[in-house]
Amino acid sequence: MDALLLSRIQFGFVISFHILFPAFTIGLASWLAFLEWRWLRTRDALWRDLYFFWLKIFAISFGMGVVSGIVMSFQFGTNWAVLSEKAGNILGPLLSYEVLTAFFLEATFLGVMLFGWTRVPERLHFLSTCMVALGTLISTFWIISANSWMQTPQGYTLTPEGVFEPADWWAIIFNPSFPYRLAHMVLAAFITTCFVIGGVSAWYLRRGAHGEAARRMLRLSVLFAAITVPAQVLVGDLHGLNVRDHQPVKLAAMEGHWRSHGPGAGVPLVLFALPDEAAERNRYEVAIPRLGSLVLTHSWDGEIAPLTAVPADRRPPVAPVFWSFRVMVGLGVLMLLLALASLWALRRGRLYDAPWLLRGWQWMLPSGFVCILAGWYVTEIGRQPWVVYGVLRTSEALSPGVHGGSVLASLLAFAAVYAVVFGAGIWYLVKLFRKGPQPHAPVPERVPGERTPARPLSATDEPLEEG
Repeated sequence: MDALLLSRIQFGFVISFHILFPAFTIGLASWLAFLEWRWLRTRDALWRDLYFFWLKIFAISFGMGVVSGIVMSFQFGTNWAVLSEKAGNILGPLLSYEVLTAFFLEATFLGVMLFGWTRVPERLHFLSTCMVALGTLISTFWIISANSWMQTPQGYTLTPEGVFEPADWWAIIFNPSFPYRLAHMVLAAFITTCFVIGGVSAWYLRRGAHGEAARRMLRLSVLFAAITVPAQVLVGDLHGLNVRDHQPVKLAAMEGHWRSHGPGAGVPLVLFALPDEAAERNRYEVAIPRLGSLVLTHSWDGEIAPLTAVPADRRPPVAPVFWSFRVMVGLGVLMLLLALASLWALRRGRLYDAPWLLRGWQWMLPSGFVCILAGWYVTEIGRQPWVVYGVLRTSEALSPGVHGGSVLASLLAFAAVYAVVFGAGIWYLVKLFRKGPQPHAPVPERVPGERTPARPLSATDEPLEEG
């Protein structure tokens, strides 16, 4: 019934749901823009059918992301009022910029995108789709900037009461970890969407359904994954070097590195271990000598700060950080191998007839979501015990007078409501996936100066009387 622990669990529970849907829609919005562009260029009806199929998926996912985000914002006032009081001068404007520049942009064009296919000119509809895609990326910019500032704070001054005051907004927005985390998150969102599209396509091919649509989507997924997954590996390496420089304790927890092995001994790469925080060591460790130095410092005998370099009360919980990082990296390696193997099979003309590759894409469909959650746990749990790294502790940011019983009750209520709302939403998404892309009604001819009807008139429609 500890209020601090329960408040952290509650926020983690809510954000774990929330982050999945915006991440999916970031990639999905750009995918929709690509589909509509192909339709306008080729007039191939299949591109149009795919657009309308994924537009339904986008609408449901976007709605669930908005609902979960609203709940999350309330917790800043109920559970984390001290954080709002002390860091609100910085976090408040950053989150407001997200609403003003991104959310309003998406809201303006979303209605045209969803309902304006036959009501506005084609280029205007395509512009609306592009603006929604741009809005998701701008939203990511501001959210990652705010969170990155909490990871690597700069550009501020502290008042005697411990309140953060902005001193340099450029330094606040473009803080040291922001470029790496923004690129890492955007690529993760695109890769997540890519593997959903590829997994659904592989499932159709294995069932013998929607053949041409499935082949087209799988081919594009393979080509896109073959580019973005290696790029993500490179960005992840750069991000790791940034963590080494600015959050060395987090990096030590990610690697399970408790003690230095002496000058020139290097850092081993721990493949498997059971971190024991009480004994400050790893049990059943399986490690490769010196390989950790090569990965983490790009030198054969480089060193990183161990966990024991700081007192125990300044370390994060090691086990969840250690294992979340390995889940993320392990799935990333599987993604890379699957993408490269699929690219080779595509070049040889055997992609669509390789059952093991199709099965691999099907099984890897949720891998992007798992990687996003694992990476977010590494980021947020690894920051502990700080809410603003090195300056404000999480225990100091809790609202005064919060009782564990009330937090537990609200957490159980959230879990029950989320089970119903998101359970229904995911059930409907699965239903749409099972149905697959369907032929869409042809676009009626547009007569210059005449308003296009919402749908083509049929023989059963009664004409309206004039007057």
